[in-house]
Amino acid sequence: MALYNGHSVSEISRSDASAINLSETSDTISEIIRFSKEKSHKSICFVTGVPGSGKTLVGLNIATKHIDKDSDLYSVFLSGNGPLVAILREALARDKVRHEKERGRKFKKSEAMSDVKMFIQNVHNFRDECLVDFKKPPIEHVVLFDEAQRAWDLQQTANFMQRKRKTPNFNKSEPEFLISCLDRHPDWAVVVCLVGGGQEINTGEAGISEWIESLNRSFPDWHIYISPRLTDSEYGTEKVLDKIKTHPKAIFKDELHLSVSMRSFRAEYVSLLVKQLLDLKPSEARKTLANVEGKYPIVITRDLNKAKQWLKEQARGSERYGIVVSSQAERLKPHAIDVKSPVDPIHWFLDGKEDVRSSYFLEDVVTEFQVQGLELDWACVTWDADFRYTKDGWEHLSFIGDRWNHIMKQERQVYLKNAYRVLLTRARQGVVIVVPSGDPDDLTRKKEFYDPTFAYLQEIGFKVI
Repeated sequence: MALYNGHSVSEISRSDASAINLSETSDTISEIIRFSKEKSHKSICFVTGVPGSGKTLVGLNIATKHIDKDSDLYSVFLSGNGPLVAILREALARDKVRHEKERGRKFKKSEAMSDVKMFIQNVHNFRDECLVDFKKPPIEHVVLFDEAQRAWDLQQTANFMQRKRKTPNFNKSEPEFLISCLDRHPDWAVVVCLVGGGQEINTGEAGISEWIESLNRSFPDWHIYISPRLTDSEYGTEKVLDKIKTHPKAIFKDELHLSVSMRSFRAEYVSLLVKQLLDLKPSEARKTLANVEGKYPIVITRDLNKAKQWLKEQARGSERYGIVVSSQAERLKPHAIDVKSPVDPIHWFLDGKEDVRSSYFLEDVVTEFQVQGLELDWACVTWDADFRYTKDGWEHLSFIGDRWNHIMKQERQVYLKNAYRVLLTRARQGVVIVVPSGDPDDLTRKKEFYDPTFAYLQEIGFKVI
């Protein structure tokens, strides 16, 4: 909202020396855009960052800088994350109406929304527009893809095109097709991929390696600007990057990595702690927790009511809190948590304490699909038996009919682990994790499904409430 009202990213972000500043990353991208235009280059940037480091903010900053659609610098912010697009648009439209009202002007929300829709779009709408005419370039020269690692692979894209768009034999993955759309410009174009590590949570999400494969395969003339941290294991790009290192037009830039979480401004180590916890490295997690304690509270409990009370006691003023759960958490119904119950993320994230649909009421819950890319001040993660700790590693399960079934496909196991990574990194200020006690009279909620997970979290050293 601050960006949309004309304030620069440096005014609304931290500038402490320990962070590679958001302004530095934004300035680097602006310089790449300027240089590409001047030299008539086609360029692609890969911006990496820990959860909450401000990748989305960097993308929005560039998009709001170049908001004039008559300028050849006109840019668009794209995301395949439906809830994120809806919430961003709604927040900006509401804010625009409020500002105009304060100035004594009448301004319809529908007008504000049509302005906002121009520069924040769903990636699938953008793709569909490019399908209308396969030769015509889009009006934008600069396209920013949020959560680029979630773009679809070839099979998922081809299936969708045949099923929903009546386009058979489609032979490009989403990354390849999206680059090809910008490649239609006769002069210059810039694609900015904002990349989160270990965030793929949906079937057919290609990960960032498909973007790099597409460049190697089909766009040898494009200039590649890449964060050196794209080599880290959670980005899943190790093999592909070997090819990029010898690419004559690849440039590694440190400024394209946002290393410190802005969301967790009191603790730089939360993302690392969650990674170690999920990678089953308890002794490393214990050391990292020592750096977090006192700055960013993380507590555990067996009692959901205690967790709710804790959230209310921690939150000050309008600080937002809510309950987040895995989309596979189907046996939390006895705790009045139903993941199948429809929830409107706009009301959940944006409405106030007086609205029963808001997160504050602690009645509706959101899953990794609604919360990815967004954040709360305080989060309650309620942990079900879908993702269980055992001495031999994590067990991955889904609830079908009347029983838990093991997830055997490795890809789906990764999605479930990433779902918990998303849930555990949503809070700016602190987290309470609830692991229910189970019920010996309910075969789907046996105590042994939950106790080892709670014991593992205790072993790491989280405080019990």
